[in-house]
Amino acid sequence: MINITTEFAGLKLKNPIIAGSSGLTSSVKSIKEIEKAGAAAIVLKSIFEEEITNEYDKILSEANNDDSYRLEDLDYFDFKIKQDNLNNYIKLIKDAKDAVSIPIIASVNCVSSHEWTFFASKIEQAGADALELNVFLNPSDTSKTSEEKEQIYFDIIDKITSTIKIPVILKMSYYFTNLGKMIQKLSETNIKGLVLFNRFFSPDIDLNSNKIIPVNIFSTENELSTSLRWVAISSHNASCNIAASTGVHTGKGVIKQILAGADAVQVASILYKKGVSEIKELLKDIEGYMEEKGYSNISDFKGLMNYKNSQNPAQYERAQFMKYFNENTTA
Repeated sequence: MINITTEFAGLKLKNPIIAGSSGLTSSVKSIKEIEKAGAAAIVLKSIFEEEITNEYDKILSEANNDDSYRLEDLDYFDFKIKQDNLNNYIKLIKDAKDAVSIPIIASVNCVSSHEWTFFASKIEQAGADALELNVFLNPSDTSKTSEEKEQIYFDIIDKITSTIKIPVILKMSYYFTNLGKMIQKLSETNIKGLVLFNRFFSPDIDLNSNKIIPVNIFSTENELSTSLRWVAISSHNASCNIAASTGVHTGKGVIKQILAGADAVQVASILYKKGVSEIKELLKDIEGYMEEKGYSNISDFKGLMNYKNSQNPAQYERAQFMKYFNENTTA
């Protein structure tokens, strides 16, 4: 009897597939379709700090050019913008919880520790099963040192985990000077899960219009290696659960991440490309692999190929890169 249940961030999951935050998780209709397809949990589309602050900044800019605005007007707009955004998000959480039986994970995309304790409390009260903090600090910002930027992560975590009781998950980037140590230090805080890694806007230049345009909107299978490497390196000494994200497009990709030590995986791009029903195919591939190998539970093969258990750990490091080119270079 094959058992594909797993646990991530204190949540009991019927399988390792989590639908990651995206436009597909912003409506109850699609959330129900994702559950029907077999997902074990859903991360709601993020509420973005920038969207809230930019909306207020726009009003503030108008006020600077209009003497009719008063200070109390700006305070009102600041409150109303936040409240409207939060109310809409709270409704999505409640409606999703009423519509499906799998865990609903709220998501906050934050770039600072500003006021998120208030949002987090409301999200918990709305019934979310967990809260994912999708944190990204722009590496091109030279106004702060690397230490100052890293401290913001810990400040956000401290504020949120001291305010709410539901599991807190951190979705992080790989833009760190000492990534392995940072993953370990973050895992030792009060968070219950780490997601490696979030994905960013990729810019290009349109030569006809001289405008910045987005490219590579969806991930590809080629991007699997980045998270795979760091899941493998970090999973054996992390103090919390780890989920892999970005580049998981096939059942094989899911299996590889579990072999590297992931407790779960997040998928999004493949759901856009092939539809949410593709989750069924991912699950079929996992079960087929387990049957072929004689595994009864996810735990039977989780981490078998992580850094600690690998016969050649250097394969996850740059040493293997040099070895490859030395062996494949001809005079």
